[in-house]
Amino acid sequence: MKNLPHPIQYQGSKRHLASMILRYFPKQIDCLIEPFAGSAAISIAASAKGLAKHYLINDLNKPLAELLKFIVEEPEELSESYEKLWNVRDDDVIGHYYRVREDFNRTQDPRLFLYLLARCVKGSVRYNTDGLFNQSPDKRRRGTKPDTMRNSIFGVSRLLKGKTVFSSYDYKDVLSMAGTSDLVYMDPPYQG
Repeated sequence: MKNLPHPIQYQGSKRHLASMILRYFPKQIDCLIEPFAGSAAISIAASAKGLAKHYLINDLNKPLAELLKFIVEEPEELSESYEKLWNVRDDDVIGHYYRVREDFNRTQDPRLFLYLLARCVKGSVRYNTDGLFNQSPDKRRRGTKPDTMRNSIFGVSRLLKGKTVFSSYDYKDVLSMAGTSDLVYMDPPYQG
């Protein structure tokens, strides 16, 4: 499952473990529910294998949940937005990152969040006590190239479009939505 698309290189993602995790899934799933979706690696892998009819992707981090929805439902707009941010002709690429981060913290725009996730240190999401994204840029690389990002975005969109619901609820509310033919994959975030 190494060739699956993954636009979000997220620290703690299960993309490399997905094939092993999926071995434990039942064959017939009505809805795969991920209360702590993160990069949605398990839903992406399960969809590639045709394991569920529907998907519920949830993450309490609302900009992340909105970004996942954007990836699936608006791949062209998101790809173009990412390419524009990535291609900004600015001699100060680090300063550009900080300006995008400031704009994101003000607007919570998921298009900006994709750029930050692709450029930040180790794909690691960090917030300060005021709830503002405060991760630094990786100074060794510029992030995912636009063509690679476009292919990943469209790949995920093809896998999940038309069969996925996105939310940003408390996990207890998401669990209350599960039916008897659904599977809940819980990979709770760890506490640092």
